[in-house]
Amino acid sequence: MAAGVVFGSTFFIFIASSALANLLTKNYFKAKNKSFLYWSLGMWLFAFAVLLEVVFSFSIYIPVLMGGYLFAVAVLVQLLSMGSLNLMKKGRYMVSYTVYSVAVDIFLLLSLTYSPVGNIIIGGVVFGPLPFLVAVASSFVTFPAAFILIVTAAISYREKKSHKMLYIIAGTVVVSIAGTLYIAAFPSFLYYAEFIGILLLWMGFVDFSTLFVKKGVKKVVYN
Repeated sequence: MAAGVVFGSTFFIFIASSALANLLTKNYFKAKNKSFLYWSLGMWLFAFAVLLEVVFSFSIYIPVLMGGYLFAVAVLVQLLSMGSLNLMKKGRYMVSYTVYSVAVDIFLLLSLTYSPVGNIIIGGVVFGPLPFLVAVASSFVTFPAAFILIVTAAISYREKKSHKMLYIIAGTVVVSIAGTLYIAAFPSFLYYAEFIGILLLWMGFVDFSTLFVKKGVKKVVYN
């Protein structure tokens, strides 16, 4: 991808994700629903990761930023999956998954500390093999989260028959895929997935006539 295209796409995605994160945060403080809390935190991490991609588009490599990026793109998947799992209202599962998440997040932090990632920026794009320990730790974070997202998507649609919720779940799944594509070394698809994912999330969450969360989404989440 050309440097100008990388910068333009990542900057647009950063603006769109930041705006959606802001809307989700406002809705959490209004309704105090934990799903919105997890989704908003996940979207803020997503915006942070994309902001770092903007920096990387200039081929700027700073080890601590690369470590922060790899941590963010993994943990944001967890947060999005926790928002979806919270919809199931299964407290025992939520507690167990939270404990597991904290444990594997610590493992990921330690792996990034003791197996630092070198300069894997090529042409302004994050691309290159990760240290084995980092790849394993990232997989422990992202793969269970992606599985939870898919399962909760099926259950939510079966029980609620909400097309709006399908947009939300589809968006979180695509964003999650975007967060793991660097592991599979598909750099160009990373940015396409981010763009499609944020578009789906906007379609699911936002009523464009009011720029607020759709009533149908609120009904699905609050019931």
